[in-house]
Amino acid sequence: MNRRSFLKSAGVSAAALNILPALTPGASGQAAPADPLAVALIGCGTQGLRELPGLLATPGVRVVAVCDPNKDSDDYVDWSRDGLRKSLAGAIGVADWRAGQAIPGGRDVAAEVVDAYYARHLAGATVKPCARYADFRELLEKERGLHAVKIMTPDHLHATVAIAAMRAGRNVMLHKPLANRVVEARRVIETARETRVATHFIPASSGAEVSIAAQLVRGGAIGRLREIHNWSNRPVWPQYPERPADTPPVPKDFDWTLWLGPSRDCPYHPHYTHAVFRGWYEFGGGAIADMGHYSLWRVFREFDLDAPVRVESTPSHVCTLRDRVSVKIVNTWSFPAACSVRFGFAAKGARPALDLWWYDGGMRPPTPEELERENGELPPEGMLFVGESGKILAGFLGEHPRVLSGDTRVPLPAPEPVNLDWVKAFQGGAPTYGDFLHAGPITEAFNLAAVSLRLGGKRLLWDSTKLAVTNRPEAAPYLTRAYRPGWEIA
Repeated sequence: MNRRSFLKSAGVSAAALNILPALTPGASGQAAPADPLAVALIGCGTQGLRELPGLLATPGVRVVAVCDPNKDSDDYVDWSRDGLRKSLAGAIGVADWRAGQAIPGGRDVAAEVVDAYYARHLAGATVKPCARYADFRELLEKERGLHAVKIMTPDHLHATVAIAAMRAGRNVMLHKPLANRVVEARRVIETARETRVATHFIPASSGAEVSIAAQLVRGGAIGRLREIHNWSNRPVWPQYPERPADTPPVPKDFDWTLWLGPSRDCPYHPHYTHAVFRGWYEFGGGAIADMGHYSLWRVFREFDLDAPVRVESTPSHVCTLRDRVSVKIVNTWSFPAACSVRFGFAAKGARPALDLWWYDGGMRPPTPEELERENGELPPEGMLFVGESGKILAGFLGEHPRVLSGDTRVPLPAPEPVNLDWVKAFQGGAPTYGDFLHAGPITEAFNLAAVSLRLGGKRLLWDSTKLAVTNRPEAAPYLTRAYRPGWEIA
């Protein structure tokens, strides 16, 4: 969208956008090391709010603005009825804050928490009230002193917001996934490389103990690595096998068009929004994008995995009765209730070719015979490394690894530390372990898994250089999206 049409649609005057606050970042968007980073939170749903107290407490950071298409409501979806409200109440020191409400969310809620937190912890300091925006584009135009954004929106907006922020010279911290389309993710990485702003992918902070298993593998504890298995108890949200047929009204003070963003028009429905967006191909990335980035980011980095050359999946399916006849629902709209995905990676250097398996919805790999001999069972979530002469079993994030077979007497090394200091990176310091430039392989893998599932489990042969599925031309439309006019990503 060009500037003139944006101003017209947003109802913002050009004069208003030319008023500069006292703090103005340099051309790189970086703050001087002695200055607090001016950060905006974009996405004020349950996860954005859950992480807000931690952001507010981060030394050297000042949250100056929040943004969300929803103003203020308590109709959100969460994993407990009152846990989020209590957490926020504790952060601001007001035990009965919004007591009696259900699950809160929206930009006014976030701004209220920001202002109350600083009033409590920065008493006597001059702190401007937190600015509130419905449209991230307006935020990027108006907040001229902004150094960085933290993006906590639904997945379909990640690429659009991140690219706009980087082009505006802002540093970007982003939750998973980088994007929920292969082509969009490539554009995010290209933009990071072109603009040279600092970036940090939040899931990179997890899975430190994967480095223990990686050191054991490199030391020969289980022979040459052949397979890695990772399984999750997700999804822990409803997976709707069909699109909703009813059309309830859009809630008050919720801008449905802004929430859709780059996606084409469709009728509003609560089954699409808040935490349940994850289950839809259009808006989310499924269980693998929700949790796999936490567990497998370190796997991709430790074993130097490029994009997969092969992806195949096994999705579950649902049947229904139509005119008293049982039929299988052909579902190209939402992720399955359970699936397995097999990624094939080419050999690289001294590492042989290997397969990486993902399982969700209660599915797991076969129990290793070594564990059967102990009368043991696989946990509901976990990770398994299979070598030519042994296996290593660990928790979902690689924690507490133990050698099941091979040389079980090998002492466990310590986790290898990595740089996760995004504040210093955003002040001009060294890039973090979660720099966007490392996100290509894992992002392509997970988005290709979605394409395979959407095609009913078809095997895809992937050429990352050409950005093409070489054996199935019908996969091409799912590598990108049909954009709302004016929202295309160049």
